[in-house]
Amino acid sequence: MAGKQVALLRGINVGKAKRVAMADLRMLVEGLGFTGVRTLLNSGNVVFTASGSPPARSAARIEGAFTERFGFSSRVTVVSAEELRAATARKPFGKAADNPSRLFTAVLADPGDRARLAPLAKEDWAPEAFAVGPRVAYFWCPDGITRSRVAEALDRALGDAITTRNWATMLKLRAMLE
Repeated sequence: MAGKQVALLRGINVGKAKRVAMADLRMLVEGLGFTGVRTLLNSGNVVFTASGSPPARSAARIEGAFTERFGFSSRVTVVSAEELRAATARKPFGKAADNPSRLFTAVLADPGDRARLAPLAKEDWAPEAFAVGPRVAYFWCPDGITRSRVAEALDRALGDAITTRNWATMLKLRAMLE
């Protein structure tokens, strides 16, 4: 089971707390035996090749090593290249979501949590929007994420069982996989 995977670390390099240099993160992931390790931006996005390690196992290994190395924890969600491609295969909300920095993808740590999002999908969030996709939830925040009712509801529903990236970052990660 060799293949490309994407690790998404939650809550690092946000503000002054939980600072991690991407060079140190790359070294950590390489030290676990993963190859082709590359990072994107300064927010804990890592593309790598795993040999014989399914995404859930890769996540557990990276998360454990991260806590040991850096002295604080960060929830690590790992998706396969195929899962990331599927998540970005369609642009939800069509042309209405015209700013990629305000269209977000919440990646589920556990695909089974998808069912917990069903009640949110039934609500009217206008002017925001919400949809559930494969292994992800999409949400559009025309006024930004800090005042988003959808982001707040997602946090209440799943807490650290999700990690969020904007659409521009998701597309850059997909390009790194190609």
